Amino acid sequence: MKPEIVSSFRKSSYSGQEGDCVEVAQTADGGRVVRDSKDHAGPSIVLGAGAWTSFLENLKADHPTAL
Repeated sequence: MKPEIVSSFRKSSYSGQEGDCVEVAQTADGGRVVRDSKDHAGPSIVLGAGAWTSFLENLKADHPTAL
């Protein structure tokens, strides 16, 4: 089942100019959809709210200044 996307896709402000970026959009259940910014019709990763929160917590723990 495809998630209901409730926001626009956006790139991180940390994205470089090389075009190697991902975009993220919020889903109705508080999760996120992540896709390649160069291939909007390509595959995407869907993370539920809990998985997205865990991802951010782990990212902050490994790189506290990244977010």
